[in-house]
Amino acid sequence: MNTSYSIRGLHKTFDRAGVVALEDVSLDVPRGSIISLIGPSGCGKSTLLSIMAGLLAQSSGTVELFGTPVDGPPHEVGIMFQRATLLPWRSVVENILLPIEIQGGRKAARAARARAAALLEMVGLSGFEDRYPDELSGGMAQRAAICRMLITEPRVLLLDEPFGALDEMTREKMDLEIQRIAAAQEATVVVVTHSIPEAVLLSDTVYAMSARPGRISERIDIDLPRPRGLDVMAEPAFARYTARVRDALDRGHDAAA
Repeated sequence: MNTSYSIRGLHKTFDRAGVVALEDVSLDVPRGSIISLIGPSGCGKSTLLSIMAGLLAQSSGTVELFGTPVDGPPHEVGIMFQRATLLPWRSVVENILLPIEIQGGRKAARAARARAAALLEMVGLSGFEDRYPDELSGGMAQRAAICRMLITEPRVLLLDEPFGALDEMTREKMDLEIQRIAAAQEATVVVVTHSIPEAVLLSDTVYAMSARPGRISERIDIDLPRPRGLDVMAEPAFARYTARVRDALDRGHDAAA
């Protein structure tokens, strides 16, 4: 099977509030691809990602990961949110090893220190193992959080606005880092973003979502060569893709209205 996720007819209603968050969402995520979910605030992007992560149950429809229904958090999946959420009383390496410690205890965490060191080297944080979160910049903390996500060697990375709180230059560097890591790990990546240029830079496919109730309003395949550096953003093809995504969002908003 060449598909990581297969989602069919997904609906999500928050019963207590009577809010229909998602309606008839269907999509496939090929293995090894990077896809983005983009749409207006409140359209259900983060809700959809939480369902894919097994943190939230759908009301109806199916969500399969590698052909198996998602029922609780799958061990193949790593998830990262907008804030790094590092524990301030643990050093950088202790934060990274936390998932291993939770799953297998301190002995397993000690055995994984070499893996943690390799990840820190991969993201340019060698030498910061024993620092604490308040000694890191925002970009460094996010890179440490990436290492924590990768320490269990997940096959799928789910990223919910992971760089939204960073300045533009740091955010662009982190976008390049995610592409590099995804290629090195042969991982599938799903990104929630509000940034049209970020979606085009990162993705093989961009799914535009309509205002609530969230639906997939349009699929835009991004045919730009990889690896992609920031220089691709100056290309006419990049501008055409950003215009297509913007038009899709406008049409989705008009249809919802």
